[in-house]
Amino acid sequence: MPISFQRHERMLYGDVKLYAGTACPDLSQGIAKYLNQPLCERDVIQFPNENLFVKLHTSVRGQDCYVIQTAAPPIHRNLMELLIMLQTLRLDSAARITAVIPYLWYGRSDKKDQPRIPITARLLADMIEVAGADRYITLDLHAGQIQGFFSIPGDVLTAFHTHVDYLESLLPDMVSPVVVTVDLGFAKKGRNYAARLNLPMAFIEKRRLRNDSNAQALTVIGDVAGRDVILVDDEVDTGGSVAQAVNLLKESGARNVYVVFVHPILSLNAAERLGALPVTQFVTTDTIPLPPEKAKFFGDRLKILSMAPLIGEVILRAHEGRSVGAMFNE
Repeated sequence: MPISFQRHERMLYGDVKLYAGTACPDLSQGIAKYLNQPLCERDVIQFPNENLFVKLHTSVRGQDCYVIQTAAPPIHRNLMELLIMLQTLRLDSAARITAVIPYLWYGRSDKKDQPRIPITARLLADMIEVAGADRYITLDLHAGQIQGFFSIPGDVLTAFHTHVDYLESLLPDMVSPVVVTVDLGFAKKGRNYAARLNLPMAFIEKRRLRNDSNAQALTVIGDVAGRDVILVDDEVDTGGSVAQAVNLLKESGARNVYVVFVHPILSLNAAERLGALPVTQFVTTDTIPLPPEKAKFFGDRLKILSMAPLIGEVILRAHEGRSVGAMFNE
């Protein structure tokens, strides 16, 4: 009797197997808890010469495998760990492999905007595919065109809905709130926050002068005087832009300032710099783990929203072949 197509599909993609790198253990555990699935055991060993070695404890032949790893420090070690884990699964005959990358490496290297420079984000996409990924899942790319660098399908998620749900709980205690973007480049996404929260908008005009993280905040476009401000951005690295924006908003008469962003990179002394700002609350996510030595600078003003339910639900829908857009009525 011939095998039906539906039965063939079930055999092809087997069960969900979750594997975690070492970069974001708490988020990985949260995803596993949401799915009611244990993280599969594996060994990740670094030899004295800094070479990495990965070994799976059980076979994944014919299974639907997901590798969770994010661009947290040390970023290049964690990148190699992801690539090696992907290849390990491929060589063990996994039926389908999805790279789950809450924060993607080299998201700012997305174009040749000056002579003699690389497009490293494209190189990264090629590396992930060559290593063995059939699909990818990531959140809030710094540049949307990076999706076009991949030849494999993927789900680019956003923390927007999680942010908005939380901000709605704060609105009753705010005075004439207004959404402000850290720069004009984030204006379109900032408009989504304003529309969803039914709030007016303002913008910070800034200018980046060199090939580094330094930028100069110039002026506030819009009315913030006497208002509570929701300052939104996608990622915070050194914190310079946010610091200048907060100070400029305060000089322009803003009341309480709430800083909302997705990826807490917080390199160098960014946590100390932000912690010293006159900010009522910092709202971010766990796409990159925030170590205690950095979190201490924020005290009780820090709110970390978990992306585990969102990522877990997308993994479940991808495994079952259901729409991800339907989660957001899209």
